[in-house]
Amino acid sequence: MVHSTEALGVGAQVSAYLNDTYLEQVDTRVIAVGEKDGTPWAAVEHCLFHPQGGGQPADRGWLEGAEIIPVRDRESGLVVATVPEGGGLPPLAEGQKVRARIDLRVRTAHAALHTAGHLVEAVGRMQGWEMVASNHFPGQARIEFQAPRTDTRLADPEGREEVTAVLRAAVAAAVADDLPVFARCLADGRRVVHLDELHSAPCGGTHVRSFGDLAELALPTLKVKKGRIRVSYSATHVPHTATQVSCTGTHLPYAAPHVPHPTCQAPNRVGVTE
Repeated sequence: MVHSTEALGVGAQVSAYLNDTYLEQVDTRVIAVGEKDGTPWAAVEHCLFHPQGGGQPADRGWLEGAEIIPVRDRESGLVVATVPEGGGLPPLAEGQKVRARIDLRVRTAHAALHTAGHLVEAVGRMQGWEMVASNHFPGQARIEFQAPRTDTRLADPEGREEVTAVLRAAVAAAVADDLPVFARCLADGRRVVHLDELHSAPCGGTHVRSFGDLAELALPTLKVKKGRIRVSYSATHVPHTATQVSCTGTHLPYAAPHVPHPTCQAPNRVGVTE
């Protein structure tokens, strides 16, 4: 759910990580600082950092060269930069100009897994199943379904392999067609991610530009446990480019050109609840 932060008593925050998955670095300004349980934190206006949520791990990032962990503050709705154990932030003040950066390899790995998960959900729904759980963490990625009606194909190993082969074929066809992936915001503020016309779902995660960005997408034979159909999967991202942007939104020179993908045109100053 996307919501305004103008009434929070601190500066508003732009969810830059939702506007461009491939944005690697941004110059912005501090809008709030504080400390919780002895750990310092800071929030910036143009937030580049995706916090853990929605089945997706947090980004790895840096603020003014200091390694940080992004966390969603449930009271304010802001994503704040905290520090790992033994770490620290440089002295920061509200209004101060700062540079934020993410590990783009980690970001795109997470985006590839998240997008692949939506694709697995889509092909599972083609079988008449309903999704009940998802996990997009590396090494743990899976979508869990329930079948409203008994699916006799799932009763034995041969049948489960047959169904898995059907899922693999549908996934491979979508990747071969290089279907576009984009997000739109509804009138009520919800951000909906679309896999072209194949599938759509409310989502606050990062995603690739199209299925052609996915590589090594694999589905082991599905499993059935306690009435749930578990489809595990893995995926990586093909070699990519990145962008850098200033706090005014002006693109800065980068070694390779960037072609922006369709994105959610939400109000410019928002927070996101996943």
